[in-house]
Amino acid sequence: METTTTEIAAAMREQVTAYCENNGVPGYLAGVYRGGEQVVLAHGTANRSTGAAMREDTGFLLGSVTKVLTTTLLLRHVERGLLDLDRPVVSYLPEFELTEPGAAERIRVRNLLNHTNGIDADLLFADGAGRHALRDYTAALGRQCGVLFAPEEYASYSNGGMIVAGRLLEAVTGASYPELLERELYSSVGMADSSTSARQAILRSTAVGHFPAAEGARRTEMFMLPDTWGPAGGTAIGTVADLLAFGRTHLADGISPSGTRVLSAELTALMRQPSYDLGTPNVAPIGLGWLLMPFGSARVLTMSGASPGGVALLAVAPEQDLVFVAYGNDMRAMPLHDELLLWLLTESGVRVTDLVTPSEAGELVRYAGTYRSNQLRVEVRAVDGQLEEQTHYEPFDTEQERIFRGFAGGAVSGPPQRYVPIGRDLFAPAGMPAQAFNGYLRQLLVSYHGFADGRAAYRNAGGRMTRRHYDR
Repeated sequence: METTTTEIAAAMREQVTAYCENNGVPGYLAGVYRGGEQVVLAHGTANRSTGAAMREDTGFLLGSVTKVLTTTLLLRHVERGLLDLDRPVVSYLPEFELTEPGAAERIRVRNLLNHTNGIDADLLFADGAGRHALRDYTAALGRQCGVLFAPEEYASYSNGGMIVAGRLLEAVTGASYPELLERELYSSVGMADSSTSARQAILRSTAVGHFPAAEGARRTEMFMLPDTWGPAGGTAIGTVADLLAFGRTHLADGISPSGTRVLSAELTALMRQPSYDLGTPNVAPIGLGWLLMPFGSARVLTMSGASPGGVALLAVAPEQDLVFVAYGNDMRAMPLHDELLLWLLTESGVRVTDLVTPSEAGELVRYAGTYRSNQLRVEVRAVDGQLEEQTHYEPFDTEQERIFRGFAGGAVSGPPQRYVPIGRDLFAPAGMPAQAFNGYLRQLLVSYHGFADGRAAYRNAGGRMTRRHYDR
């Protein structure tokens, strides 16, 4: 007998209450659309400093969930003939440059949307606000950032690529990215309670993030990232109901709940078609905008979004006629997102099997070494049949450090972390059960790639590549 919407709401509320109280998460929002019915629930506090309650219509930063909105927005302009996915970005945006000569010229528009561009800018926090913020970010790319690999050689989660996509939209339309987001997407989808800036969000109920503290949680001192990060997930703010409407639009092949055609069925389908597969369990096949995450027999369109002290999730399961949206104003809410999504899929008839199993350790020296990417250094050592990693953030300047510290809650380097082998060139954090990685937390796994000289050339964690650094 199928679970009713009322029963789903009651079961979710029980899970949310127990998890938040046991793990110190101040507030939580969740929403489910399934088979024509919808439910939204709110729990706890939106801001511990004020005591404001989390409400069903409380807004929150979408974080990187914005990337799927940016992709949808760009494809609307492909549909109109203003952009071609297979043309070089520089043919529309001559200002686009990277520090490696000729690298920018090789990047096509589609490489911005499927994370295969290789731009080494994952942590480039260029400051800036207003109409020219994305232009300023693009200029900073040309001064400070090169590439990790050639286009389509690998995939690496690309904030920089998505920000360039936003600037590309500005160049071909003459409108700012926030203007396009409001006019072309919020309005068409029916996202009436969404906004593009803190200046708009202050006029309504909006949650703020929190970080773990001795008293349970402390409020963030940084509400959002600079305007330069808008298209990648710095500034967009929405509600559960609005994100459900966006998810339902993709569920309905591009038609919004109000009946408006937002995107053609062909381009909506293209977003969910695999365009790159790294072939490792910790990185889902990538469509355009979406991560195409397998859960047992189901393929779920997903994107999570971190903001200063918060984390959002959007998941669309077409075969199950299901959309799930969640937000927690503490990063410790991510396992709850996973728990609820796995439960909803199971309730919808999906049989989720273990993604990974323990494995014997091979020769670990082939993974050991120093790996680098934009302002990041990871030291990997072989210790007692395990790998030990330590990550260090190395900012270009005080501006980068200030923004990063605000986003991360103060920390710039993590403690050493041990990893155990669980598959070919694949490692899991020591002490975690295999079942923990069946859901979205599979992104905690670490994989190694490119063994031309017998040692790994790349390390992938959280979908992000770092490249082996060779001392010369």
